[in-house]
Amino acid sequence: MSIVATATLCHVVSTTATGLNCRYVSTLPSPCPHQVDSANKHGILLEVVQILTDLDLVISKSYICSDGGWFMDVFHVTDQFGQKITDEFLTDYIQQAICTRRTSDKKQNFKGIEMRPQQLAMKHTALEMTVTDHPGLLSEVSAVLTELGCHVSSAVAWTHKHRGAVIFYVDEDVGRPITDQSRLSHIKEQLQIVVGAHNKDGEKQTVRLTAPAVIQTHTERRLHQLMVADEDYKTCGSCGGSVGWKAVNKKVNLGMTCGCTHVSIDKEKGYSVFNIRCRDRPKLLFDTVCALTDMQYTVFHASISCNCSVATQEYYVRRKDGCMLDTETERQKVTQCIIAAVERRVTQGLRLDITAQDRLGLLSDVTRVFREYGLSIMRAEIRTRGEQAVGTFYVTDASGRKISRETVDAVKGVIDGSVEVHHDKLLGKVAGQSSSLVDKSTGSELDDKPSLLSLGSSLWSRIGALRP
Repeated sequence: MSIVATATLCHVVSTTATGLNCRYVSTLPSPCPHQVDSANKHGILLEVVQILTDLDLVISKSYICSDGGWFMDVFHVTDQFGQKITDEFLTDYIQQAICTRRTSDKKQNFKGIEMRPQQLAMKHTALEMTVTDHPGLLSEVSAVLTELGCHVSSAVAWTHKHRGAVIFYVDEDVGRPITDQSRLSHIKEQLQIVVGAHNKDGEKQTVRLTAPAVIQTHTERRLHQLMVADEDYKTCGSCGGSVGWKAVNKKVNLGMTCGCTHVSIDKEKGYSVFNIRCRDRPKLLFDTVCALTDMQYTVFHASISCNCSVATQEYYVRRKDGCMLDTETERQKVTQCIIAAVERRVTQGLRLDITAQDRLGLLSDVTRVFREYGLSIMRAEIRTRGEQAVGTFYVTDASGRKISRETVDAVKGVIDGSVEVHHDKLLGKVAGQSSSLVDKSTGSELDDKPSLLSLGSSLWSRIGALRP
């Protein structure tokens, strides 16, 4: 099936591949001179990948070429369940989103599928924080927001290398954005007190509130930017495993003997060539392209593929100023930033999906339950859908051990709402190692045996909250 959008002088072609559960989505700008000048503008690849990722489409293979004054992308995509895309409304949305600039923050719905832009909402006050991660962090912050009368309409939290980044979108309890500067200053002051109570001397922390703005930034891209500014990448590095790029290029060693991210950087025909090899996972392409874009690199050619759950990405890039990487220091920083971008979203812990009636203090109540049962939140995404609040939490035991089934049942019994437990049998594989949260014999993240550490974990979580 072909889709042609002449209004923006671009073409989006969507065809069903024979024998494959995928579609190809390609963008080709018109050869008109003024379009050629903007065809390979910095960040255009990220815009396209962002659109597909926000629709929860899985990109299994991609070819990118944007040299010689024109731009073409080919993506092999399926839905999140690996099924062929047959929804023509979805195809029309992709055409519209890629070929036109979408400035509206309104939600788009097609056949019951909610497609929400992951960007800074223009109707809510944004609260950004980077802090030292510790058990109960999200509970403490959300409790303060509740006490101050701030309603959390949505939030996203990531943790990596003992650091945490959180973005809350808050408003008054009646749904109005918080614009009063004295009130914003008071909220910031109270949050800084909570965050500072756990920080040691010399540790970084930031708390920033911004009023609703017209400029829109993708939320997950902003989280990457916050963690880069927090320098979480500095402790990242290659493990020195047995994956060699010569072997990979010759298609000899297609398996991975470790779960680490491997990055190599070379020079070829006027380009810096980045090779990335790691375990495949959802949104991997977005995360790597986001890292390259924010480091001011433009992708001219790329090839992305996945074989046996191992993703291989090759990028031919130049800096925005047209130069290649020159120094070893620059090469090291780029390598660390790419590894960090891959690792931040690696699945850790048991996934719990919670749906409840939206109200002031709901997030505080849910996270307090986690804290009381000694659970640590590794990653979270909370949003409102009409009068309902929906949250996805990845949680682990505070000691890093498997979560007992009795603990999960207890949490489900206390939380005021529906709790759905996702049993991901690939959890340990995604992380690239045998996870202590996964029962190797059953693939379950739960331990059927009664927990002997529940009391200890709960005590440690309380001790952590009392530390000066």
